[in-house]
Amino acid sequence: MGLTIRDVAEAAGVSTATVSNVLNKTGKVGRRTHLLVLSTVKRLGYFPNVHARHLASRDSRTLGIIVSDIENPFFPEVIKSFEIRARQLGYDAILSDTNYDPRRTREAAERMMEHNVRGVAVMTSEISLKLIHELARRRIAVTFLDLAPVRGYMSNLRIDYFSGVEQIVKYLYENGHRRIGFIAGRPRLKSNNVRLEAYEKCMRDLGLEPGPILRGDLRFEGGLAAGLAIAKLAPRPTAVVAVNDLTAVGVIKGLLKAGCRVPQDISVTGFDNTRLAEYSNPSITTVDVHRDMLGRMAADALHELSRSADPRGREYQIPAELILGDSSGPAPAE
Repeated sequence: MGLTIRDVAEAAGVSTATVSNVLNKTGKVGRRTHLLVLSTVKRLGYFPNVHARHLASRDSRTLGIIVSDIENPFFPEVIKSFEIRARQLGYDAILSDTNYDPRRTREAAERMMEHNVRGVAVMTSEISLKLIHELARRRIAVTFLDLAPVRGYMSNLRIDYFSGVEQIVKYLYENGHRRIGFIAGRPRLKSNNVRLEAYEKCMRDLGLEPGPILRGDLRFEGGLAAGLAIAKLAPRPTAVVAVNDLTAVGVIKGLLKAGCRVPQDISVTGFDNTRLAEYSNPSITTVDVHRDMLGRMAADALHELSRSADPRGREYQIPAELILGDSSGPAPAE
């Protein structure tokens, strides 16, 4: 068993209340006693149980963040900016990864409640509205990505997915592409469905028939399989819009493996503007959704909700911006 506040008090020859006052900076303690307690703490190597203290006072200084897949390059920068901003605001941050599993998502939300967090940034679509409402009912602030209406203790971060997809499709159209395919993600993820719907609408607005549409898994492997399948199509699309950058890298690998040149034979675009898009060969034409801004806004929204006497949720807008890379170009001559 680790050291306790009682051990520190006995070693210093003072009461536990005195040690508590020194560590929590509460109450009046003489300078000499104050220094004695601090030196004893250092000598014994005692670390206060902050979690237990927060549970007792119900004044947690912890924010949580739940993500779908820590291996997806989209999330590390979001998590990093979230944690940096949380610390600037005086909070610790804890992370849970769901691996796109609804059961693990439920366990992650329950873990947040057990830790008595002040707020949770939900960066996954696998969480149920019932769980979100349960968090809010417990007065735990929640921010999420287009999962539910804004209300008490619940704020929404709205990424302009439609504008991002529209910019990609119009760019490809202006470069002569008329057969533009789409690699979708998991059907139960709202953000991916929004991108698919935006693609279909943009294609029809331009007088083009959507398709071919293939399903991936948001990971490299799904993109690789989609790239191999696209290479066999007749007629083959001259451009492919992938639902995210990781899928786009897989698509490019599959096309190259099948003997297709990128972008000379087929242009490929991604989404999210992760580091992967820049480091890929060729670099990927993608859409920047400002992940650093997303992480900061999530922490700011939780802070605002948790400290307000009237915690009404807000809508936060995240813009989308086309970033050109070497994976796209003019449509090949027929």
